[in-house]
Amino acid sequence: MFSYIWPLALVIVSNLVYQICAKSIPSGLNPFASLTISYLLAAFISFLFYFLLNKDSNIFAEYRKLNWSSFLLGLSLLGMELGWIYAFKAGWEISTAQIIQSAILGSLLLLVGIIFFKEKVSWNKFLGIAICLVGLVVINIKIE
Repeated sequence: MFSYIWPLALVIVSNLVYQICAKSIPSGLNPFASLTISYLLAAFISFLFYFLLNKDSNIFAEYRKLNWSSFLLGLSLLGMELGWIYAFKAGWEISTAQIIQSAILGSLLLLVGIIFFKEKVSWNKFLGIAICLVGLVVINIKIE
């Protein structure tokens, strides 16, 4: 059970810290300057953990196994991070932006799962998406 739960817990905790950090980047700081430090640290730690956890492995042999997805993942990470930094600079609230993004992303990923990965979808998933979309409307209602 632990092996099933810990990855999602890591994503949740990391995303929580990520959102707080993205919101806390100084407004006068160029986001690309900030991201160079973030990516250098991530690259260093990834490189370190690769060798700590794979003592007898050849990293260049691993690199030969790469396909398009690793490169596109890097570009998408950059886009995601720049998007969040600029969203917070534009005035989005940390309490609202993530909820809106998650609801829309969840809806899109439901379609991606059906179309590209042939995932089975039950009526309750569609009902959940409908509830999320209603939630988006409620979140964005301006009550003064």
